[in-house]
Amino acid sequence: MSLNFIEDQHFKREDFSRKQFEKGDYEGCTFAHCNFSKADLSGFKFIDCVFEGCDLSNGKLTKTGFQDVIFKGCKMLGLRFDTCDAFAFSVNFENCLLDHTSFYKVKLSKTVFSNSRLRGVDFTEADLSAVQFENCDFHDAVFDQSILEKTDFTTSYNFSIDPEKNRVKGAKFSLSGIPGLLDKYSLKIE
Repeated sequence: MSLNFIEDQHFKREDFSRKQFEKGDYEGCTFAHCNFSKADLSGFKFIDCVFEGCDLSNGKLTKTGFQDVIFKGCKMLGLRFDTCDAFAFSVNFENCLLDHTSFYKVKLSKTVFSNSRLRGVDFTEADLSAVQFENCDFHDAVFDQSILEKTDFTTSYNFSIDPEKNRVKGAKFSLSGIPGLLDKYSLKIE
């Protein structure tokens, strides 16, 4: 159980990579241009919070709760969302760098990823049903046994998805994205 309840607070330009961040439940809070890189956020809860222009790279997220949280313009390299508290997990990402992040077995149904870079991200066994991927870069991202039903990839690029190893029924792709579905066959599509 968390010790503190912090509500409707605005944190600006705080460097939590150098000083202790008060452990607790944060509801309706805004974090603007804060540094959480390598910070241990284990056991924290964030409900209806917004992170804008923050660096959360390589932070520790064991049992961290994210409920209705929005990340805007954040640097989030190497995060392990697969270690977060799964209860009511709900996030959205706008203009974020999520390279080498893990969403292994995470339920992300109906999440929106907009204008984000997802290079080397692990989506193995993740539930990505009805997710909106708007203009996202998936270079070296891993989709294996992922649920991609009704997922929208129409404006995204650099993905490699094997339809035989993933559930893709009803997923949307643009004509220019078709090569990403046929990579394993080493075809030359012109």
